[in-house]
Amino acid sequence: MQRRRFASALPMFVLAPLAAPASAQGLAGISDVDASRGLKTALETGAMAAVRLLGRPDGFLGNPQVRIPLPGYLKDAAKILSAIGRRREVEELETAMNRAAENAVPMAKKLLADAVRTMTVQDAKQILTGGETSVTTFFADRTRQPLSASFLPVVRQATAKVQLAEKADQLAKKAQAFGLVRMEDPSIDHYVTRKALDALYLVIGEEERKIRRDPVGTGSALLGRVFGALR
Repeated sequence: MQRRRFASALPMFVLAPLAAPASAQGLAGISDVDASRGLKTALETGAMAAVRLLGRPDGFLGNPQVRIPLPGYLKDAAKILSAIGRRREVEELETAMNRAAENAVPMAKKLLADAVRTMTVQDAKQILTGGETSVTTFFADRTRQPLSASFLPVVRQATAKVQLAEKADQLAKKAQAFGLVRMEDPSIDHYVTRKALDALYLVIGEEERKIRRDPVGTGSALLGRVFGALR
């Protein structure tokens, strides 16, 4: 029996932003198995690259794109503290928040890899037709809940060392009680965990797009063949 071709199983490749009119012809020579394997390789490569970039010293703190700022309800309080000579406490809290995220991110490796390995053909279709945020959505849907549970204790341990963190939570509860703020996160630790995961999924998506733009640059013949057919 002749094998189905990936071009027919996943015609959305033709619709991908990088696809040229001739891409369908290029993909016609690539089997479902190879194309699916190529996508999985790209996703896993992007995920591991994101973990390496973020899960190291200054992965968050030194990167303006993902650096975690103080939550909105603390910004006015931070200005007051700075004005009365307590700026160092504010800086310590912000540093601790970002260091906590850097320490937590490496824990994501296994869950991210498992999500890729169990990806179905339907998952692949959704990724390839879902636009710029499809990769972020895929990983978030599969891993956000368990990773939140894993990250939270690590984040809590890091922020517990900063006295201002506890005071910030107390301030937030008072502000919420008076209806001054609407809290998305019940504590600093939950806020940092959410922001860390948002950054992780964002960077994974960016790394995957890099692979699509330059598959040959990865050194993988399979990626070069599969994604090269889109050009």
